[in-house]
Amino acid sequence: MNLRQALVQLAEQSGAKDLAACEQAVTAAATDQRSMINALLDTGQVDEKVFAQKLGERLGLQVWGEEIPPIPAPLREKFPARIALRYRLLPVTPGEGEPLPVLGFDPFDHLGRQALAGFWAGETRWMLAPRRAILDGLRAGYGVGAETFDEILEGRGDLPPPSDLEQETTILDADDSEASVIKFVNQIIREALQERATDIHIEPLEDDLQVRYRIDGVLRNIPVPPRIKLFQASLISRIKIMAHLDIAERRLPQDGRINLEFEGRPIDVRVATIPSVTGESISLRLLGQQRFDFAQLGLSPLNEQKVRSLLALPNGIVLITGPTGSGKSTTLYTFLASLNSKDRRIVTIEDPVENKIPGVVQIAVKPEINLTFAAGLRSILRGDPNVVMVGEMRDVETTEIAIRAALTGHLVFSTLHTNDAIGGITRLVDMGIEPFLVGSSVRAFLAQRLVRVLCPWCCEKGSYSEQYIREIGIPADKAATAHRAVGCDRCRMTGYQGRRAIYEICLVSPQLQEMITRRESNSALKEMARSQGMQSLREDGWEKVAEGTTTIEEVLRVTATEASRNGVS
Repeated sequence: MNLRQALVQLAEQSGAKDLAACEQAVTAAATDQRSMINALLDTGQVDEKVFAQKLGERLGLQVWGEEIPPIPAPLREKFPARIALRYRLLPVTPGEGEPLPVLGFDPFDHLGRQALAGFWAGETRWMLAPRRAILDGLRAGYGVGAETFDEILEGRGDLPPPSDLEQETTILDADDSEASVIKFVNQIIREALQERATDIHIEPLEDDLQVRYRIDGVLRNIPVPPRIKLFQASLISRIKIMAHLDIAERRLPQDGRINLEFEGRPIDVRVATIPSVTGESISLRLLGQQRFDFAQLGLSPLNEQKVRSLLALPNGIVLITGPTGSGKSTTLYTFLASLNSKDRRIVTIEDPVENKIPGVVQIAVKPEINLTFAAGLRSILRGDPNVVMVGEMRDVETTEIAIRAALTGHLVFSTLHTNDAIGGITRLVDMGIEPFLVGSSVRAFLAQRLVRVLCPWCCEKGSYSEQYIREIGIPADKAATAHRAVGCDRCRMTGYQGRRAIYEICLVSPQLQEMITRRESNSALKEMARSQGMQSLREDGWEKVAEGTTTIEEVLRVTATEASRNGVS
């Protein structure tokens, strides 16, 4: 039996769900002379802990079974990051008089052993460990980009001046041979994309530089190399140059964009700088081109029926409400994509254009030349559109023009920042819009939030007390099928992978129109909407819990505001 066949057999023994995918990956790696074990683990079909155990048994190698301890500073200085990260070898502090334990996941990586032998004169003891555990240990010990950081320290004592960083590197190439600072910045962005992060925050502290990724809506601290604070100015200058910002301006906020390519996909990065007392903080929002269809929205059959009826309307306004980062833009783009046809003219005004839809005329606002939402919307309406999308109703002028457009036969989509669907009515009235115009022009308010989706590999059946179920208000039959997040190597021990939206859809019926015109209270409007079939965000969340999409805890987390309004503890 050759190595390829043996690995496929080990994958089967490790509980691989799709053995054909494992065999295909291993065969392709063997043909390309790549690591077959790495390719096999990349399929995500095997449990890395079980695989390491089976591989150790087959080869007679010891498997590290404990939690991997942090790498102490003295060992980290002796064991260079360029070796550890390039060959994914993790040193562990040895006992007194014992050889250095070195953890790896691929015992057939002879280049790694040769590299280690080239600089480590003492005796070593090779041991196997799960790949994810090794990668986490390396990241915690050395920090993101530590290999490049070592190159910077060894290559020159002084930091490169900004002029050396002014190279247009818009493609994140793994074989990038540009300057070390450029590679370091690319490494931070590349890792964020690999981790499915939507945002990167680089924040200077008093004596350190903090890097955080937002993954599935939750911020996570990312370990960085020691003494990274020394490179703060160079790193920030590099990002500002990539975003075409003024590197000399450190007192005022700036906004810019970077166009990248990652694994063949175009990535649009929105960059925002904020001056602080400890230096400039930079935020990068990562926006990738994506397909938009209703299956991705995760609408319940009832809510999908409501939405499709709204999209069939010839005129009126449909408003998507929710806080920043709640998926409003994705919902809007999905609506536009479903309406996009040769016999329908669709025009948008956005800030900025986050995704390009073929066949749709999309305009980006430019306040510096007076191309605002209001000015752009006036121009759009002179161009005979059927459907108009306004990125956000920020002011009275834009909102009034949108209402006139709806009343003169156009279907208009836009967003508002409110906590729930009914709150959209109050927001418009507070902006100065007459209630009778709100009631006669707006066809629906859709509120939404994003909940994290359970990792399919490690979720378990949940068990909750009857008292707890009563307190949070979830129906007993839905709690009976609830699952809980556990955490495994595939989801980085979070228990979640990806996100899905929950919705609250308020259709503006004739009865609601009358109540809006009479300026009735939010509670009265909500009671009427509920009597006409509106589900709250939390109730739609309970549906997602019952079908095994998310957890009770996640629904409670994103609907906490709703609970406080309703007096739920």
